[in-house]
Amino acid sequence: MSCVRRFNPADLPRVVVICGHYGVGKTNLTLNLARDAKAGGRDVVVVDSDVVNPYFRSSDYAQLLEDEGVSVVAPIFAGSTLDSPSISGQVNTVLAWAAREQSPDVKPLVLIDAGGDDVGVTSLARFATQLRVCDASVVHVFNHSRNLTTTPDEVYDVLTEIEAKLGIATSALINNTHLREETDAETICRGIGFASEVQARADLDLWCSCIPRALHEDMRIKAALEQAQQAEYLVDRLVSFVWE
Repeated sequence: MSCVRRFNPADLPRVVVICGHYGVGKTNLTLNLARDAKAGGRDVVVVDSDVVNPYFRSSDYAQLLEDEGVSVVAPIFAGSTLDSPSISGQVNTVLAWAAREQSPDVKPLVLIDAGGDDVGVTSLARFATQLRVCDASVVHVFNHSRNLTTTPDEVYDVLTEIEAKLGIATSALINNTHLREETDAETICRGIGFASEVQARADLDLWCSCIPRALHEDMRIKAALEQAQQAEYLVDRLVSFVWE
């Protein structure tokens, strides 16, 4: 019988900033976290703060989220390919909502999908004071299969660059190793081992390793997770590419 722990997004702290290198899968992860947290009883708002990459933004999937009761705060020029350094003034309101005391039946969760690298968090940095008031958790996402994050030192370098720009220390890590549609059990197992190395290098908690739902019964993956003592988080591929 498997003893692998399951990561539960319903247990996330009130404000979580999802950051990391370009192309590691932050947006797809954010969409999964939002849907699962909402299903678990949280009042979820997704803030799309990515004003750098016009092609992979959470706000492009606003209808998917809103159909499931998740609210979306988007950049002013979301829905276009304009790269304008603008972010909605609603962010202050959302963070104030998350910070204040609520009635027992209100369980706020703000998920902030940050742009890639230190450049991607530039627009978010102006909210650093409010994020500290909310005791926001900054989570660094990495993908062993992504160029320039293939060694623990490379991941750590990106992490420290983001910290310096954002002005807030990283709280935890999430392993999101994948090869898009070519992801297989070997890819996932390799990522699990790599995640342990990154965790040791960064000296931070590893919240979970993301596992494609179609592969989660693979016994090789179960064994790798158990050996590494990592929690699994089952994800669906929700982000599609322009050519799809």
